[in-house]
Amino acid sequence: MPKPTILLIHGAFGDASSWRPVFDLLDGDEYTVLAPPTPLRGVAADASYTAAVIDQLEGPVVLVGHSYSGCVITAAGASDKVAGLVYVAGFAPDEGESITDLQGRYPSLAMGNFLQPRPLPGGGVELSVDPERFHDIFCADVPDDQATFMAHAQRPIVATAFEEPATAAAWRAKPSWAVFGTGDQPIAPQLHRFSYERAGSKVTEIEGASHFVMLSQPDAVAGVIREAVMACATHPA
Repeated sequence: MPKPTILLIHGAFGDASSWRPVFDLLDGDEYTVLAPPTPLRGVAADASYTAAVIDQLEGPVVLVGHSYSGCVITAAGASDKVAGLVYVAGFAPDEGESITDLQGRYPSLAMGNFLQPRPLPGGGVELSVDPERFHDIFCADVPDDQATFMAHAQRPIVATAFEEPATAAAWRAKPSWAVFGTGDQPIAPQLHRFSYERAGSKVTEIEGASHFVMLSQPDAVAGVIREAVMACATHPA
């Protein structure tokens, strides 16, 4: 039986480089570790893109999603090749539920409007985070120089993505794990706890860690992913 492939899916306002510390820890484990780009064009479009990546792989696959891409893996995880899901400070919507719906239950702890809209040439709007607020809100426990670069190298997301309902809820059929920091501002810790309890996830809370927990606590995050991979290798989808 082939060993599981780990797919690290980045969220909004970041890119695949946000997985580098975790990648470095997992890369020596004899598993294939991939960190493909996420288009950030909406839940359905991004889930379809991720599903196309999955289709090219020899299963099983463990999907790991950060932040917004928790929604992406929740939908793309319906693939028969996906053995398990790992939410890294990620949204875990139910089928038909949007990010806006979830944050209506437990609003973000970040104060004020920190998102900046920008019109797209063909119509529509994409959003990025005010660079002056990026460090404090998203990654307060990441070194200043790294946070400054992240703030100025953002990947914007289409504004409609937050309203778009998930087309499937893979956690209803697949085992899941979750890790998040109690210092998460963009997604309230109470929302993480609600979502992961509902999903039946095995949860790891990291005291004081920020939203970009995989950058500030890569050892803990890699440990959760490793646990998921070992479980899925023993009991594949």
